[in-house]
Order: sequence, then structure tokens, then C-alpha cells
Amino acid sequence: MTATAPAPSPARAARATAYLPRLALVLAALLASLFTAASPASAHAALTASDPKDGAVVATAPAQVTLSFSEQVAMGDDSIRVMDPQGKRVDTGELRDMCSGSTVRYGTALHSGLPNGTYTVAWQAVSADSHPVSGAFTFSVGAPSATSVSLPDRQAGGGLVGVVYGIARYAAYAGFTVLVGGAAFILLCWRRGSAERSLQKLVVRGWVTLTAATLAMLVLRTPYTGSGKFADVFDLDGLQAVLETKTGASFVSRLLLLGAAALFIAVLFGAYARRQKTSAAEAVDGTGAGTGDETTAEAEKETSDLAFGLAIGGTVVAGGIAATWALAEHASTGIQPGIAMPVDILHLLAVAAWLGGLVALLVALHKVPDIEREAVQRFSRVAFISVLVLAVTGVYQSWRQLGSWSALTGTSYGRLLIIKVALVAVLVAIAYLSRKWTGRLGEVRSTEDAEAGATGEEPAEVLAGADVSRETSTGAGSDAGADADPRRAAQLARQRAAREKAREKQVRDADPGRAGLRRSVLAEAGVAVVLLAVTTVLTSTEPGRAAQLETNRSTAGPAVPNRAVKITLPFDTGGQNGKGTVRLELDPGRVGANTLHLWADGEDGKPLDLPEIKIAFTLPAKEIGPLPVAPDRDAPGHWSASGVQLPLAGEWRIDVTVRTSDIDQTTVQKNVKIG
Repeated sequence: MTATAPAPSPARAARATAYLPRLALVLAALLASLFTAASPASAHAALTASDPKDGAVVATAPAQVTLSFSEQVAMGDDSIRVMDPQGKRVDTGELRDMCSGSTVRYGTALHSGLPNGTYTVAWQAVSADSHPVSGAFTFSVGAPSATSVSLPDRQAGGGLVGVVYGIARYAAYAGFTVLVGGAAFILLCWRRGSAERSLQKLVVRGWVTLTAATLAMLVLRTPYTGSGKFADVFDLDGLQAVLETKTGASFVSRLLLLGAAALFIAVLFGAYARRQKTSAAEAVDGTGAGTGDETTAEAEKETSDLAFGLAIGGTVVAGGIAATWALAEHASTGIQPGIAMPVDILHLLAVAAWLGGLVALLVALHKVPDIEREAVQRFSRVAFISVLVLAVTGVYQSWRQLGSWSALTGTSYGRLLIIKVALVAVLVAIAYLSRKWTGRLGEVRSTEDAEAGATGEEPAEVLAGADVSRETSTGAGSDAGADADPRRAAQLARQRAAREKAREKQVRDADPGRAGLRRSVLAEAGVAVVLLAVTTVLTSTEPGRAAQLETNRSTAGPAVPNRAVKITLPFDTGGQNGKGTVRLELDPGRVGANTLHLWADGEDGKPLDLPEIKIAFTLPAKEIGPLPVAPDRDAPGHWSASGVQLPLAGEWRIDVTVRTSDIDQTTVQKNVKIG
């Protein structure tokens, strides 16, 4: 005879309930600390170069300031601000798009006649993978000076808004994982689970979480990429600007696909669940045997066709939702985006099938007393295939984002990736233990049922059901007297529910294989929660390739003052007084605007007043030039020209044509390096 487990006492139940808020607070604090620690590293497009350089001292004020990035960025007219030592803006506020080919460069023009001193450049942009980036640096004209401008200490995407946005990102990933993984578990592993209330709640909550998180990120996008103030969520102009971006389009697409997912859920837990419930009832009662083979076969075919349609439609919707991440984040930028985006979609679907299915299995083991061993075994096969897909796609993504072995330990992205791989290894090890418990699932119950059949006794489940029937009939006699007392009727109903729940738990816990599997799956789910948090932080961390570019730029050493290019060229035109030298000075001798001075001296060293002199610049490596320059005569033997533009760095050839009479002239040349 099976002993009846006592119902849990109210005090114990109250204590268990009291721990839940504490556990939730601890988990929330852990996630908040993760996102807070990760927010300063939310930079994906790296500033690879600037003109002037950070810390440079230039002889004359530049005509513009330019910034070069490692990948595409979105910038507006106010994205680059240049301030003088008093904090007054000296840029024109007009953004110049100077991108060409693979070079990503933007600039802004400066007002003319800027005095000497230290100038501050502050910039902010949104990288192509949707994450905001910002920074600041200084340069000096003439000589460094004191400045009242302080460099901003808050990076774009940081602060409380960044923390809330990061939590919403985590909730979106978690909701997607539970929604897709729970539905896949039902269709691929345990179709009868579509009629289970606990699994229905799980999948619906995943849909609600993903929808709410997507809406939250949409309205938080303006303060997240801009001011960092929560009040900007009500900025309708900012919201309209977000909707016109790639990220905004991905949010809107995700919401539309979630509408299709709601229809999928309605069919899965509506018509399909009713058919599964009917089939299960007929199998238990034995009523399906005499209804006709043709009718039964037709019903099974309709159910199979509906399951096939749900599988195809669900795969398309799930792939579309996963694509909203792939098309707007890491996979859409960098090298090989045409390969990286499909790989990222497969990676996300594999994560959802494994971790989301794991959560669904845990709920089934805790809430459903009679889940079949075959369902757990089918999920084990699905999880194995998912792990293989994760391994292949993960290796490719790691190579693409890191770029070198040194980035694995030398960047935040690489170190987080090591932690993620370690967590996956732990998860696989626990899953191996779960497979062992799966093999023992139902062994004790099957043995007891066989022994009961041999002795003519009823199995424990039938006895428990008989007890419930007896108590129900006994309660029916007392219900007549309880009708006049609603409070008594409610009390009896609660008691019957508690006894029934206790008996279900007794039957469920009678199988040691099931209890061991439940513990191991619970451990897997706990590791999966941490793994998902690390993955979310990883997607908000600067990839190793970009981080190394930025590190190389910052470790290149401080910029040295620009030095003028000075050359001396002897000439001989062949005529009378045709010999002498020209001295040329190009200041500051770099890409951009330069000032040119030229002096001509005769053989006696005195200034030589030439009838004509011409200069041309050529960059043979890029097939640029000759770029002619006609200098103005300032004094006998002295010529000058301002605003001499050299567009690119490289080995330039300077040609100087000297004419000493109407028929005597020559051209001398020299190669100089322009930085």
C-alpha cells in the first residue's frame, strides 16, 4: 500500500514563498552588476585616426577636423563639436561625409582665423551594429594652453539608461529563447505537452517578455544613443528618427513578426492542443478502437498535417525574429557579412532550441507527473544537434570577431568569450549526467507496475486515483450541507486541491530517475541563466578586431608637433646668371592645407629675382597630380602660397620650374614624405 504524503504546512509554504522575492532581488542585482560593468565597453566602431591627431601641436589652424573609423557609423550635423579654450564652438556645425571605398571618414569645417591655444574635439556616433560610440581629444595651434573645457567622463550608452537598456536586451534574448525553445520542445519532443497548462503559460510568457522588451528598447533608443536622460523617451521627433534607422527598422520588423507568432501560439494551444487532448483521452478510455480505421486514420492525418504546418510556419517566424538581431548587430558589419548573418541566425536558433527547450523540460518535470521517457530522449537528441550547430557557428563567429589569438586574452571581448566557452563546457558536462538519469527514468515505476500486475494489485497511480474518487464522492455528500456556507465550501475545495497536489507529487517523486533528472536539469537551467547574461554582455562589448585597432592607435605614442618640410634644390638654366638654388618650405608638411614659401638665391648667395617660378605636386603611387601651384611674389627672391592642399599621405614629388630669361628655364625635383 502506498503511503500518503502529508500536505505541506502553511508555515512551510509561507517560508518558501518568502524566499522567492529575495531570490529575484539577488538575480536582478547580479544582472544589473553585469550590465553596469559592461556599459563602458559598449563601443563597436573604433576611432582609428584623426586629423589633427590627439595631442598634436600644429603651426597654423587647420581648415577642418576629420575622424576615421573602423566601420560604418551614423552621424549628424552635431556629431562633431570643436571648442576653443573658453568652451566656445568654433566649427561650422556642418558634417562632411568623406567616406570613399572602405575608408570611413567624416569631418567638420572650422572657422577661419582661429587663435593659438588648445582646442577640444568631442564626437558621438552610432556604429553600424546599433551601439553608440563617443569620445574626445585635444589638439593645439601654435602651442598648448590652458582650457576650461573638460573632457566628458560618460560614454554614450552608459549611465542608468544604459543599465535599463541592457536589462531590456537580456529580457529580449531570454524571451526569444523561451518562446522559440518552448514551442520547439512541444512540436519536436512532446506534442502532448501542447495541452499542458504549465507549458502554455511558459511559451506565452516568453512572447510577452520579448514583446515588452522590444517596445522598451524602441522608446529607450533615443536617450540611449543621445543625451542619456529618461525624459527623452517622450521625444516624438527622436522616435521618428529612430524608426528611420536600421535598428529602428529591426525593432518594427520584430514586432510585426511577434504578431505572426501570436497567431502561431493561438493555433498551437487552440486547435492543435484540443486534438492532442482528444487523442490522449481516446487512448486512455479505449474509445478510439471502435470508431473505424478510416476515421481514425483521417484524424491522425489531419493532426499530422497541422503539426507539419505549425513546424514550417514556426521555423519561418523564429528565423525572421532571429534575423532582426543578425541584420542590425555584429553580423551585419565587419568582414563577410553575407556569411555572418545566416550563421548568426542559425546560432540564435540553436541557442533557443537548447536552452529554451531545457526550461520547458524543467517545467514539465516539475509540473507534469507523467511525462514520457521518449519525450526526454527526443529532447536529448535535439540538444545534441543544437550543441553541434553552436560549436560550428561559434567557432566562425569567434574567428570573425577576434581576428587574432592575442585578442583572446588581450581584449574584454576575448576574455568574456573564454568565460562563455567555459560555461558551455559546464553545461555540456551536466547534460551528460542528465542523459544518464534519462536512461533510468521510469525504471522503478515500470518494475512496481509489473509486480503489481503479477500479484493482482492495482498500480500506485490507480490506487491514488481511487483515493481521489472516494474522497470526491465523500465530499459530495458533505457538499449538500456546505452549499449554505460558501466559506466552508471554499475551504473544502482548497483541501481537496492540496491533497490532490500532494498525491501527484508523491507519484512524481516515486521515480528516483525522474528526481535525479529534475535536479540535473535544474542545474543546467541555472548555468543557462548565467550563460545568457554573459552572452548579452558579450554582444554589448567591443569586438576584438576593433579593440585592437583602437589599442594600436592609443599606444602609438603621443603626437609630436608638426615640422615643416624644408628642401634646397640647385638649378642651372644654361644662360647668363642661370645658376643658383631655391629653398622651399612647406608648413606644416602634412595632409590637408599647407603654407608654401620659396626663396631663390644666386651663385653669390644674394636673393635672385626670377621672372617666373612654378611649382607642382605629384603622388605617383596614387596617380594624383601634377597639382600646380602659382605662388605670389612677396619680395625680391621670395614667393609664397597659402592653402596648398595635399589630399593623401605618401611619397610626393615636388617639381620646381625656374625661368631666368625669356628662353632659359629648367625644372628640378625632389621627393618628400608627407604624413
